[in-house]
Amino acid sequence: MLAMAVAGGLALTACSGGGSDAERATGDSGERRDSAPLPAPAQPDGGGSAAPDEQRDGDDRREFAPDYRSTFALDVDTASYGFARRTLAEGRLPDPSTVRPEEFVNSFRQDYPRPDGDGFSVSVDGARTDDDGWSLVRVGLATRGEQGATERPPAALTFVIDVSGSMAEPGRLDLAKQSLGLMTDRLRPDDSIALVAFSDTAKTVLPMTRLGETGEGRTRVHRAIEGLEPTQSTNLEAGITTGYDTAVRGRKDGATNRVVLLSDALANTGETSADGILDRISDARREHGITLFGVGVGSDYGDALMERLADKGDGHTTYVSNEEDAREVFCEQLPAHIELRARDAKAQVSFDPETVEQFRLIGYDNRAVADDDFRDDSVDGGEIGPGHTVTALYAVRAKPGADGHLATANVRWLDPKSRAPHEESGRIGTADLDGSLREADEGLQVTAVAAYFADGLRAAAPPGSVDRDLPAPAPATPSLDELSERAHALPTRTKQIRDLTSAIDDAARLSGDSPHTPTGTPSPRGEVRY
Repeated sequence: MLAMAVAGGLALTACSGGGSDAERATGDSGERRDSAPLPAPAQPDGGGSAAPDEQRDGDDRREFAPDYRSTFALDVDTASYGFARRTLAEGRLPDPSTVRPEEFVNSFRQDYPRPDGDGFSVSVDGARTDDDGWSLVRVGLATRGEQGATERPPAALTFVIDVSGSMAEPGRLDLAKQSLGLMTDRLRPDDSIALVAFSDTAKTVLPMTRLGETGEGRTRVHRAIEGLEPTQSTNLEAGITTGYDTAVRGRKDGATNRVVLLSDALANTGETSADGILDRISDARREHGITLFGVGVGSDYGDALMERLADKGDGHTTYVSNEEDAREVFCEQLPAHIELRARDAKAQVSFDPETVEQFRLIGYDNRAVADDDFRDDSVDGGEIGPGHTVTALYAVRAKPGADGHLATANVRWLDPKSRAPHEESGRIGTADLDGSLREADEGLQVTAVAAYFADGLRAAAPPGSVDRDLPAPAPATPSLDELSERAHALPTRTKQIRDLTSAIDDAARLSGDSPHTPTGTPSPRGEVRY
């Protein structure tokens, strides 16, 4: 789960005077039942789950984990949801490959209990769906919020700015420049900023500069920002390379050293493959501890490249389409990303083979970790900052008549300073799934609507355009029209919920969805409803 005034001095007033527009999904019924790590349940004989679902209903599109453990690196990216909303508002359905359910889900911060120290609290809850026998189980993780701006370590931020010709489109470079101005005025005197601009080549516009108490440092940064103008093609490799070189030269001991990439990620010059660019980021992360925060802009946006860059750089991505998004990102999200609460964080959910027949994690397709690597601290996980919530949603089918323990959720992370490993756990039983999803607390309902929305967008693509490697929709995924009704019925009408509802309405209209498409039958576009 990160707007600006129209121009000039109003922009700064909006950033400092209006507070955050981020609005949380309300409620959380998950109970923290355990504070010590618990062992994963033993795998069943043969290491497999019960009979595949297709053996029961003839549908070969459902895919489920082969054993009773599910392991993934934590992710707080939100770019996929922001880009989908922008695309829908422009009258187009998003490419299914850009739709990542976990980023839709994690765009809505939840009111999970917070831990007292660094690390995580663990909450687990769930409810029955409309599909007989299936439930949704929500695993919620939360970190402690910021204790005060003066308590975090200083930041050394290298902004890598795309000034290629494609960034001349309104809402790209102009938005990036305004955003940078906001961020500069929000940072502390002991923070430092460097600027790198790239098009067909890259150059350091401003070396690492301490903002200081006198205002001279901020004036230098603002002057450098104002001089940014769009020029030629996009050599993202040159920008990344120069950006990390600048960050390494300006690296400050005891500070949070980070590269912030602002780009439409449409590389067309130099090394344009993700792998070629990724090697540079990986080396800088390992040798110098410099992480990456990617901010995407533009109606045409290289989503896949930006996501891979941020993942390889142990960072996060988000997307801004207007001034409101930019204020949220640069006034709220980015400051929260400066400090870390946990490094290399991974989650493992172990389902009890005595009570669980089948399960599937919704999303996190690109974040999977081998089950045996959960406690291997050399395997990369996610970097999580203060006040973050991370949500994972599972479709679970319990065995008929099952009673007792259902699943245990473990999260493991390294202390951001000492790198000592820590774990926390939470449990859920079959009795916790007695309630209906339609009557569950609002936080769980919002999570379900967001996840279903992502699945619905993937399924709504025209025939022949869907990547067959994408997982099938989760059981009980409603039509977009029905999902719109559910979104409109959510009790709290925050701005976030209104925006979600509007996006679902746009998707239903663009896909030609109809309230008369019966559940369990092919729609006019041929996909199967569950």
